[in-house]
Amino acid sequence: MPELAQRSLAGKVIVMSGGSRGIGLAIALRAARDGARVAIIAKTEEPHPKLEGTIHTAAAEIRAAGGEALPIAGDVRDDERVQAAVGQVVEHFGGVDVCVNNASAIDLSSVESIVMKRYDLMQDINTRGTFVLTKACLPHLKKATNPHVLTLSPPLNLNPAWFGRSLAYAIAKYGMSLCTLGFAQEFRQYGIAANSLWPRTTIATAAVRNLLGGEEAMRRSRDPRIVADAAHAILTRPSGECTGRFFIDEEVLAEEGISDLSVYGGVEGELQTDIFLD
Repeated sequence: MPELAQRSLAGKVIVMSGGSRGIGLAIALRAARDGARVAIIAKTEEPHPKLEGTIHTAAAEIRAAGGEALPIAGDVRDDERVQAAVGQVVEHFGGVDVCVNNASAIDLSSVESIVMKRYDLMQDINTRGTFVLTKACLPHLKKATNPHVLTLSPPLNLNPAWFGRSLAYAIAKYGMSLCTLGFAQEFRQYGIAANSLWPRTTIATAAVRNLLGGEEAMRRSRDPRIVADAAHAILTRPSGECTGRFFIDEEVLAEEGISDLSVYGGVEGELQTDIFLD
């Protein structure tokens, strides 16, 4: 994106939950092209039959793209492990400039059908994991230049239709968004930005293929690079002037003067609007 060429994440230390694949990996690779240093804290060390990528393959791609990588096997549900992982990042890279809350579990079951183990998993990874990782990064973000927290979660749309369809997942994702509200207010005094980012359309990821309709759903989805480019635009904005917002990917790019989204794929006119957006 030539319009953003002068704004760079070169040398920035990014700590990301998840990131072995999909949107998280795309964000990491976009930052790596600038020469960013990316630490990925994720569970996947061995290949999964339905989920491509591990922390090690992600690290290799980050390095190939021009960045530095630190893959750390960890589970955001384990607060002691997360604290230790962030300590490892600081020891290795010298600090933390950006915290990206990307890890998320999804189960679209109704109240009647959901298994409570799945309910607990979503609350622990999505909302609690966002809280835990950000809390661990906070002391280091306070010392950074232009520090940002970016959470992959939707605008707080209170249309009851979304809660009636998959209440457990809605609670978990909206919990992440409530974290953004609280982070932005509490961290304002430190000059730390906290924002959420959500795609206008579904994104061609394993979750969409496995849960939302297979290859037909993928055809109606955009490439993860659109979210990555939007994230790059947000993370290179002045933290003191850009906080407490709930961004939509294509709106961020429009603010940057980018209107041709055809490069991100999907069949125009058949793109599927993402969940939680009316």
